[in-house]
Amino acid sequence: MIEKIEITQRFNFKRLNRHYECFTIDFLSNSAYYKISERGSGDKFLTESSLCDDSWIDILVDLRRKMTSEIHKFDFKASDEFLHKFNQLNLFDGFESEDFSYFEKIELIYSCSVIIYSTDKFEEYSFKTNFPEKWGEFGKILYELVGFDVLHLNYQKQIVTPLFFDIKRDGVYLEGDKLNLRTIEFGHYQTYPYDIPKPRLMVNFERSRVDGYIDRDLSSSDEDLILDLLERYHVYMWIFSEYHNKSNTRDPDDLEGYDWYLELVFDGDIIWHLFGYNDYPDTYVHLAREILDITKLDLLEINTISDGDLVLFEKFGDSILD
Repeated sequence: MIEKIEITQRFNFKRLNRHYECFTIDFLSNSAYYKISERGSGDKFLTESSLCDDSWIDILVDLRRKMTSEIHKFDFKASDEFLHKFNQLNLFDGFESEDFSYFEKIELIYSCSVIIYSTDKFEEYSFKTNFPEKWGEFGKILYELVGFDVLHLNYQKQIVTPLFFDIKRDGVYLEGDKLNLRTIEFGHYQTYPYDIPKPRLMVNFERSRVDGYIDRDLSSSDEDLILDLLERYHVYMWIFSEYHNKSNTRDPDDLEGYDWYLELVFDGDIIWHLFGYNDYPDTYVHLAREILDITKLDLLEINTISDGDLVLFEKFGDSILD
């Protein structure tokens, strides 16, 4: 018999603008509640100047507003109906959890862990990109039980994960249509002495402008070149584990080095976001060197990466691109 289900979700928008929550459904007491202590430290709301796009702010504010100390009660009939539907879903049958730790060197915009406590066993399932097939149906029966969108499926439609989007080398697709890229924002900053995260490079296709390290208007050929680079070095695919071989193989030499983030925003305020703790996806260095050749500027800061790490990026990046 299932006694308790814990759903822990993490949303990463900007380096200091994150949200963690743990929602518990307790079938012994017929109640559900947020474990406020699980919210995590350091998830401040940082108002930054010169942002390329602020589509994430309303999402973050609403996520935090909805996380309260209220206890949601339900009766035995509702409990039995939920457990019957949950067992019929077979939500995790054949499901393979993704292997990641609480602290990852490369973080995605969303991750989730579900723990199921039963009378005679304990099960834990974790994922970032490999969503259970019936995740949406799970969200529906949770809504029927407690009366609100526990899995934030409304906001899942605004963040780029494989739940609702098809992510390919040449872009992000929704229901077969390729999304139009609106803005790109990149930040790279020193972690010690501590530096406030801020954009270093901002590309706005709507205004045909690039700001930051480079301050100029963009021509149509500039825009085509940027889109080509994103595709050529598989940047849209960086959220997948097959692009994190280097970070899973060797820790960087300097653990107090540099953090970074990359955010792509598409029409409809749809957000693709990735950030790293002193480590990068496998083709990052290849992209950075191409940009250096074109602009004569080290825009992606590969000068901060050690020689030993550069050798590994060459190895794993070549393997992917070849």
